[in-house]
Amino acid sequence: MTPQPRAGVRIAANPTPSERPETCTMNRCHPFHRPLALRCVALVTMLGISGLSAGAGDANADKLGSTLTPLGGDRSASTDVPAWEGASKPAAGWTPGKPREASWNHKDEKPLYSIDAGSADKHASQLTPGQMHLLKHSAGYRMDVYPSHRNCTAPDFVIENTKRNAAGAAKLSADGDTLLQAALPGVPFPVPTAGVQAIWNFQLRYGGVGADYQNAVTLVSPRTGSNTWITVEAPQHQYFPWGAKGTHSPADTGDLLFATYYAIRSPAALAGQALVAKVSFGSHDAEVNYYFPGQRRVRRMPAYGYDSPQIGYENQYTIDQTQMFTGNVDRFDWKLVGKKEILVPYNTFRQLDFDARREDVYGATAINPAYRRYELHRVWVVEATVKKGMRHLAPRKVFYFDEDSWQILVGEDYDGQGNLWKVREASLLPAWELGSACESSTFVQYDVLQNRYLVDFTVVGTGKDVRWLMETNDKRFTNDFFTADNLRSISER
Repeated sequence: MTPQPRAGVRIAANPTPSERPETCTMNRCHPFHRPLALRCVALVTMLGISGLSAGAGDANADKLGSTLTPLGGDRSASTDVPAWEGASKPAAGWTPGKPREASWNHKDEKPLYSIDAGSADKHASQLTPGQMHLLKHSAGYRMDVYPSHRNCTAPDFVIENTKRNAAGAAKLSADGDTLLQAALPGVPFPVPTAGVQAIWNFQLRYGGVGADYQNAVTLVSPRTGSNTWITVEAPQHQYFPWGAKGTHSPADTGDLLFATYYAIRSPAALAGQALVAKVSFGSHDAEVNYYFPGQRRVRRMPAYGYDSPQIGYENQYTIDQTQMFTGNVDRFDWKLVGKKEILVPYNTFRQLDFDARREDVYGATAINPAYRRYELHRVWVVEATVKKGMRHLAPRKVFYFDEDSWQILVGEDYDGQGNLWKVREASLLPAWELGSACESSTFVQYDVLQNRYLVDFTVVGTGKDVRWLMETNDKRFTNDFFTADNLRSISER
């Protein structure tokens, strides 16, 4: 299985030799290196990856909604992290498509304090190595810290399915690489005992039956000595058949984990190119078809996955970096390190400010601090190390999963020499149209070796918000839409 990104793989019309996956290289030598230092508040005993005994499962199911949040977080407060608040509710009159922050109950909050290069060491215990590097090495980088609000939950049917999974309904293959069964939509392993369970929780995070972007934008900051940004605009949508109301198994969906479509609108050199992709739960390789307007034909694409570069982004973007992590898990050993309290992007409504000007939001070296928001939360820490005999450009990755939503909020890639290479942060906010399930759309990735950064799935400056769909009769969200024949019929001629 070689899955595609949840939102597709973008492919340039005429890739140069340096952009082709088989010839790409990356200079990853850099003097900066910081070993991962985690002061974990809990270490996890490894009990296996396929499931729990019936007794343990029943006990875990009973904890959900009592001592644990509905999706598995610790319901109680700590000294600095508040207790779970329950569902976030928008102000009266909000409907999908309207600005979100203006309808948030805490929109008028001011930062409690700010962290910059001079104060980073004071807060080191609540920062990741990647965040520390950005604070100390990116000129003017600042983190504004706000009061914490734990307001992530899910619709009732997702909560009920999560309880079924906690009682033993979810099963992985013996190697952990494939999800064999689960009650979906729901968190497969709300009380994880292995790192691979956590990454499956993330890949099956609830997002309704799909997400619709009338115009999603990908940006890459200029290379050193240039002022030219890479800007790609493409209407696109994603489909998750198991996200429909009720209880579904992977088999019920025809083993379809997700499908995606996009059609590039600009730049002119790429305009008209379009893609459909179907990705399984692990039974077979992804099916990817691409429309090339210059040839007026659809081509079945070779497999793309893992660390293959997404063509057209000057080696700044690999497939498995999409939306924090996308794709097959089989190249890594996944270690569940434990829990830690860190400052993470949370309730980042301004990242979805579609009326904002891009030049106000995206600076030369980082996102404007005024459009970022950090809160102190508990996260699960998972370390992924490439398996013996496998290869990957980033042989070590560290992920920080929000305990209440299973979203990856911070991710770090390390190169073959053990140096910090890339730092990712996801936006996170309650998607009120999904019963206040927390979703993440926009994410940013900083390449600390080349001093560039990438933003994807941003709607800033487009005038249109992303729409998460709990249900729909739109034929674009059906299996039949994501076929080569349909791509041919809907693409420009």
